[in-house]
Amino acid sequence: MATVTLDDIRAARELLRSVIVPTPLLHSRVLSEAVGGPVYLKCENLQRTGSFKIRGAYVRIARLSEAERAGGVVAASAGNHAQGVALAASMLGCKATVFMPEGAPLPKVAATKGYGAEVVFPGPTVDACLVAAAAYAEETGAVFIHPFDHPDVVAGQATIGLEILEQCPQVRTVVGAVGGGGLISGVAAALKAGAKEEGGRDIKVVGAQAKRAAAFPPSLAAGRPTRVQVQPTMADGISVGRPGDLTYDMVAELVDAVVTVTEESISQALLLCLERAKQVVEPAGAAGVAALMEHSYAVRTPVVVLLSGGNIDPLLLSKVLRHGLAGAGRYLVVRCRLKDRPGALVTLLSELAGLGVNVLDVMHERVAARLHVEEAEVLMHLETRGTEHSEGVIARLRAEGYTITPS
Repeated sequence: MATVTLDDIRAARELLRSVIVPTPLLHSRVLSEAVGGPVYLKCENLQRTGSFKIRGAYVRIARLSEAERAGGVVAASAGNHAQGVALAASMLGCKATVFMPEGAPLPKVAATKGYGAEVVFPGPTVDACLVAAAAYAEETGAVFIHPFDHPDVVAGQATIGLEILEQCPQVRTVVGAVGGGGLISGVAAALKAGAKEEGGRDIKVVGAQAKRAAAFPPSLAAGRPTRVQVQPTMADGISVGRPGDLTYDMVAELVDAVVTVTEESISQALLLCLERAKQVVEPAGAAGVAALMEHSYAVRTPVVVLLSGGNIDPLLLSKVLRHGLAGAGRYLVVRCRLKDRPGALVTLLSELAGLGVNVLDVMHERVAARLHVEEAEVLMHLETRGTEHSEGVIARLRAEGYTITPS
């Protein structure tokens, strides 16, 4: 049975009343049209620290004894949990030490320091940070604040579910990102218990994991938390190799399905959020939207999708947007061979202009083993109007005698 009750969640909400921002619920016309019914976005990317993590971190630290807080807290995180712990500890007058991986996004590091935490870089991975944090807690007596596998943390995250019930009383499906399971298990607990109290209506809860870091599907199949080897994913905020013990039990009991989403879907979801909803989200924060795009058959409307975080490095944002544009057929990279003679490049660029293509970048190569003496090759980054336009551009260039290779 779940160990986080509706009373626990309501008590957590009281603790958080003067701390968090009740985040808005925005209607999404484009997603509503895609699934054939109302879809709303729960914008936790607009929460303090840029994600939902402050909710659970504050509840956990607030419920420590005065003696425990006097000894400080320690956490291990690549970003959002780090910021949540740092701000919560600062507000509660508690020293925070956060172990972050080398190469963590600079904006997240700067924000964590800005909230008052001491930041330490023990190694290149989050696992190395977890080991270092555990050793630090053992050595100093600081309390380790787990990012998801603790009842107080889950109760804090679950307060989002109470807000959803108030903002969208008719909700039938909630979709959200899943890493270790703290968010989706808490939200599910609040929704299921709250709906039961209101008369027993059925609310489905669907979790979304990045396909390259999906520990829940094999764990649920095995009947126990199971560690998987995660692969690199742009959704680093939900890249967790093993569910928590508490969160596994709650997900198994309360969450109706956990689906996986591809990197392509995540990047296109992020692009959709930015272009159509005017919301800046990080890849992990867009996983719920990606799940709706890939698995719309699994939902009943009205749907609420959690945008769980918006802390994205601007450099990563530019890369992910290009990825999303490419997936939507609006960003095209091609290699084109042409005769190495005066005016050949100008002729090619004029042809592209006539086709309505915006040339973003051109690299011209004249000497390479793969080229004949009379040939040159250009690598071009092109902006097009969509898949049909891109295919038409390539077909036209080939018809004009150019050798085109999509890159």
